[in-house]
Amino acid sequence: MTDHSNDLSVTGGRERFDPSVADSRWQRAWTDAGTFIADSDSEKPKSYILEMFPYPSGRIHMGHVRNYTMGDVLARYQKMRGFEVLHPMGWDAFGMPAENAAMEKGVHPGGWTRANIAQMKAQLQRIGFALDWTREFATCDPEYYGHEQALFLDLYGAGLVYRKESTVNWDPVDMTVLANEQVIDGKGWRSGAEVEKRKLNQWFLKITDFADDLLEGLGSLEDWPEKVRLMQENWIGKSQGLEFSFDLSDGGKLAVYSTRPDTIFGASFCAIAADHPIAQGLADDPEVAAFIDRCKKGATTAAALETAEKLGYRTPVTARHPFTGADLPVFIANFVLMEYGTGAVMGVPGHDQRDFEFATKYDLPILRVVASDPVRADEPFKGEAEAGDGVIVNSDFLNDMTVEDAKQAVITRAESGGWGEGRTVWRLRDWGVSRQRYWGTPIPFIHCDTCGVVPVPKAQLPVKLPEDVSFEVPGNPLERHPTWKHVDCPKCGAAARRETDTLDTFVDSSWYFLRFASQPADRPFDPEEVAKWLPVQHYIGGVEHAILHLLYARFWTRALAHMGQIAVQEPFAALFTQGMVTHETYSRIDESRGVPVFFAPEDVNRASDGATLRADGAPIDIGRVIKMSKSKKNVVDPDAIVARHGADAVRWFMLSDSPPERDLPWSDAGIEGCARFVQRLWRLFSAYDAGAAGEDKALDRKTHQTIAAIASDIEGLGFNKAVARIYELAGAVEKAAPSASRSAAIRALVHLAAPMMPHLAEEAWAGMGYATLIADASWPEVDPALLVDDEVTIAIQHMGKLRDTVTAPKGASKDALEALALASANLQRSVDGAAIRKIIVVPDRLVNIVT
Repeated sequence: MTDHSNDLSVTGGRERFDPSVADSRWQRAWTDAGTFIADSDSEKPKSYILEMFPYPSGRIHMGHVRNYTMGDVLARYQKMRGFEVLHPMGWDAFGMPAENAAMEKGVHPGGWTRANIAQMKAQLQRIGFALDWTREFATCDPEYYGHEQALFLDLYGAGLVYRKESTVNWDPVDMTVLANEQVIDGKGWRSGAEVEKRKLNQWFLKITDFADDLLEGLGSLEDWPEKVRLMQENWIGKSQGLEFSFDLSDGGKLAVYSTRPDTIFGASFCAIAADHPIAQGLADDPEVAAFIDRCKKGATTAAALETAEKLGYRTPVTARHPFTGADLPVFIANFVLMEYGTGAVMGVPGHDQRDFEFATKYDLPILRVVASDPVRADEPFKGEAEAGDGVIVNSDFLNDMTVEDAKQAVITRAESGGWGEGRTVWRLRDWGVSRQRYWGTPIPFIHCDTCGVVPVPKAQLPVKLPEDVSFEVPGNPLERHPTWKHVDCPKCGAAARRETDTLDTFVDSSWYFLRFASQPADRPFDPEEVAKWLPVQHYIGGVEHAILHLLYARFWTRALAHMGQIAVQEPFAALFTQGMVTHETYSRIDESRGVPVFFAPEDVNRASDGATLRADGAPIDIGRVIKMSKSKKNVVDPDAIVARHGADAVRWFMLSDSPPERDLPWSDAGIEGCARFVQRLWRLFSAYDAGAAGEDKALDRKTHQTIAAIASDIEGLGFNKAVARIYELAGAVEKAAPSASRSAAIRALVHLAAPMMPHLAEEAWAGMGYATLIADASWPEVDPALLVDDEVTIAIQHMGKLRDTVTAPKGASKDALEALALASANLQRSVDGAAIRKIIVVPDRLVNIVT
């Protein structure tokens, strides 16, 4: 072990702590000692701490800093508690931003990505995170995605991968498929072109095979936020209802599925998707074709369609109501999607807001069939549908039934009549993983005219991306590469073509936590190594990943367990979603364009009564405190703050004030206050006297109570509470007279600060003469006897109003407390000679004098 006790040649002995020197010195010491390298063979209990790994966009932001600081405190604390800690870092490196940079800047996506990784890694290292960098990888490394290709082939062999024709959003300018979220107002988010609906052969993962298991598994995730579990439950969307067919006027049938068969007597129309076979069969009519084309250029997600204008085309076909025999009009409608259910719906406008808006627009009947009370059966609607519970009305044999009873009654009649059946359905759809893009994991299949779709032999993995690609022409460079896609069929040897689609980047992040735990060269992971670390003990990241990333990671873990490759079912034992870092905005209206122009905080002079622009001294508007974003320019550069105040002040700010699940408003005053506290602690640590004598029992008790409380706070992720306790103990130490107890409290403070302000703690530890790193030290032991107060503060009241406080032995008798109260000069002044009628004593709490 290197002796660090003499490492204070630069900083030691000075009145101020100098982070510009200390930060880099201790970061080097940790690296040289391999302090945070996880040993899978260690006999210690294992603890896997993981923050969601970042996309290498170019620079880290304060949201990253907050996220990783929280995980870092946990990792350092667990190490001090005797755990072997795995706390890795890597890069979620594939995706469209790199291709956009290639198109806009004329660079290669790989070069752009790796330059960003180098820059962001250096930034993270300057903040001193306790990361095992020996396990670092980027998902764009062939070594990583080659193993991913092997796992994809394993899933294919298990029947969990298939290929089918599917409707996609096609950008005719960029010549690529767009995710629903990339279609804005019917246009491509980058090109602005009108998006088209096309049928393409796409690769899918059969996540629906695990729908029930994924839903049931949520019940075991007690250490996940309830809101996240609810979001996943809703996304999986298990529902029970009736699937049945309407008889059509042209002799055909129209299959629909309804979760509310109890409202069947309220049906006043049917609606089908624009690409429903019935709609396509009518497309010879130019008006129908034009409407279908209009639908294809509209909103693409169910959520967007909820708010979009509801449009319909009334077909010549009608549907016969199974109970009343009424003919219901059949519309082609823009709010019905073919990929949901049967691509057709029964419209019940009285009890579905979407149907209500449609019926209002096209003057269709709006019938009430559910009411809170039967006397409201004929009450008109007040401008919107009523989707609530109640009793059935205006529904023949269903009248006066509850909703649930009516559902079952309709299902029973449909099944006995042979025109429908009760079914459980899921909102969850199979996961389409095909992307017509270059910068992603090549899908490892080959298309042969003779043999069909053939898996790439594992011995030929990884299928690497070609480096010599051009983005000057829109579309997928892999499709037009002169040689890359041309290969021989592995089966028959004939000329064949590689699959040019790449995998959705969510695939990359669906198993990366396994690769962090185990990194053999010849396979994706070693199951025995994985079993030592998984599940992740603490997983930390933004709530924006609450559904897709977490759901897909849970699916991959289950799928691998299903194939016998791992034993764990749930990848993340505990999940924490931290709040965002926010900042007010600064802007001024550009008179020529009538739009606001935003300014960065460093360009602004902020005062208590307003703000001015430094460039011209003129006033600017102060906007709301919102999430830091480049577009609003309300971002704070971590590098600049670290350079000015040091890493520990930034870390301390990220842990202070706000509970970690809430947003944290950034303020210059706040970070400056944190920097002052770093110096205040340094002065306190510098006063440590190893030879001091004497006992301060109250301070000993305070020290041990603080150690225990901070341990509980960190384990419960109450970092702001831990911060408050350190402030409190520091204040108590400053007020205490020199003694052995005071020195012990200072030494304990160094330990307590170590997970949060590690550079300062190392500097102080070395200054106290220790030759070891405090990062390797143990968490201080607690004396249980000192956790119990033997003194209490007693409130002295007169007529219920507080007049004084006194300290008394815990459990003091009623007579003793009365005597203490009556001896109080403050009380006697308040009583002012009046006769005392009654004395009320609440043991260990208060004495109230009644006159």
